[in-house]
Amino acid sequence: MSRKSYVVAWIEIKGERFEVLVRPEQAFRYREGEKVDLGEILWTDTIYKDSRKGLKASPESLRKAFGTEDVRVIAERILKEGRIQLTEEERRRLLEAKRRKIITYIVRNAVDPKTGMPIPESRIEAAMEELGVSIDLYRDAESQALEIVSKLSRIMPIKIARALIEAVIPPDIAGRVVSEVKRIGDVRRSEWLKDGSLKLEVEVPAGAQIDVINRIQGLAKGRASVNVKVVG
Repeated sequence: MSRKSYVVAWIEIKGERFEVLVRPEQAFRYREGEKVDLGEILWTDTIYKDSRKGLKASPESLRKAFGTEDVRVIAERILKEGRIQLTEEERRRLLEAKRRKIITYIVRNAVDPKTGMPIPESRIEAAMEELGVSIDLYRDAESQALEIVSKLSRIMPIKIARALIEAVIPPDIAGRVVSEVKRIGDVRRSEWLKDGSLKLEVEVPAGAQIDVINRIQGLAKGRASVNVKVVG
């Protein structure tokens, strides 16, 4: 069995330690809220007292600490509330992945409040570096992103916002466009006009407005009438 294939996730309850062996990348994806089956995360269906020594936790200790002997229930709690032992290489790789996820969230959801326009990724990265922003591997990306935006606002104009995109689609392509638009944003209102055109109001993350407008115009072959209002 390759030691590099798994790491130890552990939690301490009432002075007693409980461990499971997990695949690190899948485990952190699970912590981030992704739908990852426990079968893909757990290396074995065993709760250990000390995995290095091969010592299993007793049924009595499991019931006392978790109120159950169910491995999946216990493993879920360890994954959500416990810690995961990582090598320095694994930690660096996962921290970089978390950092990229945070930056992507900020770029997609934040705008310059003076212009209402998205902020380039390079500018976000440079500002984070200037402030020496640190990333917590064990906290979710969204909550960290919101805190980081608050810090960034000290040195640059930035805020989290939503964009309301009002688009009027010509009659001959309206039917084809509407179903696609529903996939890329939250359609708040839709109205068929007298000439057969379709008027849509779509809400999207403000930082994604340009991409969404380009998508709408691509579907409408450049013939949509579009207006944007940034809110929030």
